[in-house]
Amino acid sequence: MKFRTTHTLVAGALALLAAQSATAQDLDELTVGYFLEWPMPMLAAKASGAFDEALGMKVNWVSFETGTAMSAAMASGDVQISVSQGVPPFVIAVSGGQDLQLVDVAVSYSDNDNCVVSANLEIDADSADELAGKKVAVPLGTAAHYGFLRQMDHFGIDVASLQVVDMAPPEGAAALGQGAVDFACGYGGGFTRMMEHGNVLLSGAEKEELGILVFDVTSAPASFIAENGDVVSKFLEVTAEANKEWAESGNDELLEIIASGAGMDLEAARSAISTMKFPTVEEQLSDKWLGANAATFMKGVADVFVDAGSIDSALDSYVGTVNTGPLQAIQDR
Repeated sequence: MKFRTTHTLVAGALALLAAQSATAQDLDELTVGYFLEWPMPMLAAKASGAFDEALGMKVNWVSFETGTAMSAAMASGDVQISVSQGVPPFVIAVSGGQDLQLVDVAVSYSDNDNCVVSANLEIDADSADELAGKKVAVPLGTAAHYGFLRQMDHFGIDVASLQVVDMAPPEGAAALGQGAVDFACGYGGGFTRMMEHGNVLLSGAEKEELGILVFDVTSAPASFIAENGDVVSKFLEVTAEANKEWAESGNDELLEIIASGAGMDLEAARSAISTMKFPTVEEQLSDKWLGANAATFMKGVADVFVDAGSIDSALDSYVGTVNTGPLQAIQDR
């Protein structure tokens, strides 16, 4: 089955490459992409102005609904850094030739990204074959899309037998609740609302056992990183400090700030962030993450997308898309 929407998104992003202007010279402002309904500790630093202070410039924040839209915005030069871009949309972009590199592991969230089957169907892992021929909402080119493909493969369900509709998680949740789709895949607040209407087939731990990792990265154009490495490093350092503060305190006062920044109520934010892990700088630089496994994992993601017809070809290696320089600079300071 060909996912035409994904092809269109990638083509659109690459068409903008000629206009790329993110090779900043003498930056006086920075524009950063992020997600609403995605309660990350860095939102507290955003609210306090810590990024502006550390970077010595105004930081503008633009919210997105998908990582593919982030890729397009970075290709056009409208956004210089994207926080928590999913690995699959990053892989799709670089596989198509976009000039991007990942610079850190923003968050790991195996339990906050999944596919939810309508409760009315009464389908679980033991009866998953009954999904054949059903209608599913999937945000194409995202981490949820990759997880969907891997789960369907695990359960032996031919994706070509399904009616796949491209929907961002909030819309997918609404469609599931209205009975417009039989199951839906997503993450964040959208996934939380999906769970009000159904059940997952595999837990986060069960997915990890199958090698279905779920993590997001901070990404930027390689040319921007090359010319503004210190800016990127300082940005990541503020993020790391926010993660550390959350790990050490995690109190409701801090969570309220994070929830407000994510456009969520306190309890929804608490539920979502409880499933999220924020690796330290040291952990990110280890072989478990950027030191070795990340590039290998991305190659696996790309090969799955090639087999599914979502992208035309994969890179021979994704090592060159991982830039640990900015993180290493933090550790060396």
